[in-house]
Amino acid sequence: MDALQSVLYGFQVALSWENILFVFIGVFAGTLIGMLPGLGPISAIAIMIPLSYGMDPVSALILMAGVYYGAVFGGSTSSILLNAPGVAGTVATSFDGYPLAKQGKAGKALAIAAISSFAGGTISVVGLMLVAPLMANVAITFGPTEYFSLMLLGLTAIASLSDGSTVKALITATLGLMVATVGIDQQTGTQRFTFGTPNLLEGIDFLIIALGLFALAEVCSLILSRNNSMLGGNSKVGSLKITKQEAKEISGPIARHSVLGFILGVLPGAGATIASFMSYLTEKRISKDPSSFGKGNIKGLAAPESSNNAATSGAFVPLLTLGIPGSGTTAVLLGALLVVGVQPGPLMLQDHPDVFWGVIASMYIGNLFLLVLNLPLIPLIAKILYIPKQLLISLIIIFCLVGVYGVSFSTFDLYMLVAFGIIGYLMRIFSFPASPFILAFILGGMMEQSFRQALTISNGKYGVFFESTITISLFILAALSLFVPFIKGKFTKKDREQEKEEASA
Repeated sequence: MDALQSVLYGFQVALSWENILFVFIGVFAGTLIGMLPGLGPISAIAIMIPLSYGMDPVSALILMAGVYYGAVFGGSTSSILLNAPGVAGTVATSFDGYPLAKQGKAGKALAIAAISSFAGGTISVVGLMLVAPLMANVAITFGPTEYFSLMLLGLTAIASLSDGSTVKALITATLGLMVATVGIDQQTGTQRFTFGTPNLLEGIDFLIIALGLFALAEVCSLILSRNNSMLGGNSKVGSLKITKQEAKEISGPIARHSVLGFILGVLPGAGATIASFMSYLTEKRISKDPSSFGKGNIKGLAAPESSNNAATSGAFVPLLTLGIPGSGTTAVLLGALLVVGVQPGPLMLQDHPDVFWGVIASMYIGNLFLLVLNLPLIPLIAKILYIPKQLLISLIIIFCLVGVYGVSFSTFDLYMLVAFGIIGYLMRIFSFPASPFILAFILGGMMEQSFRQALTISNGKYGVFFESTITISLFILAALSLFVPFIKGKFTKKDREQEKEEASA
């Protein structure tokens, strides 16, 4: 009964006219941004953080959460129409969505994507309501050592699961931890890495790093790209009608991969991208006709679309109940929560039940809005793909500069913004992932605080980190998440060398 009362309380909060408006604005903006190739929810959320200053914490998080799952929802449009995924989580959508569009079934493909996304999001919201309070109750028993090991697990998991080199991901995570130490030490009052500059006494603001590494880095990439053509594509989407037989065919994949996507979304470091690929590959393996995948199979479209939206809601479980983001996007959301004065974690259910249950209820309302928006307005919304690149770049730069200067009114912060934009662009050129950097920056302060609290309680004895079964288990999981990719890579390399030797023999 308590759970039912909590859910009803959440809907009471979410159904206020202000929060309904913010849900609509969030999902609409997220849909538009997700459709633009190259832009994603991280940049969108980072740009909207300045708008959250002075807002009610519930409304602020509802707005940014709507942008998050709205961007993943909307990313399917450019994947299907242009074979240009708007966000990484919709890459697998293009495998069968784009072939359907080339067959003149773009409308059907977009309708299947919208319905699958709605179903995946709805099922994951139900899972969030059931799982999140249980995790919060367990997490109340966590002390400083458990929190330190948990944050370490989140950091190593996202580093090991990042695209490309694990070593490069760990390097960027280390740099993020170093940047987190800039400023005055809160415990001793010592200046750290300020280089005698008063502007660095309070450290480097999260907004500067987020906008620089993601939004301005994307601007640099667009400006320096050799392809100066306009964004554009086929705006003819055709009929949106789905037959009863097609509805029956996609119902199984939607149900299976909504659950799978939610589970993968809960895991630190996984997220919508990995969930969508896993669902696509799984559905292809269990299919009676795997050869049809990649040629316009509707199951190959429904599986990743239901999974990636379920994963976005699943990512809120560790974020809200443990205070640990599982991806780069939820890392930005964690920073946004701290900006509006809300500390996510085990006590969030007690201290901020309106935020906790209000956001969960708003996700269901947001999914309804997304379905209503996408189905009838798909032909109209697709026109945004014709926005000239020059105009798009100008808008992003203005949002970034105004956002940073409006917070601190400091020209030094603008220079720092440009510097991190250049760093972010160089990281892209040399294939260094930015997500571990910003996640390490956010977790760095909390990890240091938990580490010091543990040592203070134990009078400086490091053995306190090995007294708790939970702490030891989390340390083992962190070690596995860190070293398994290296071991797996070596075995894969040996297998390839043996295959080459056998082929040459």
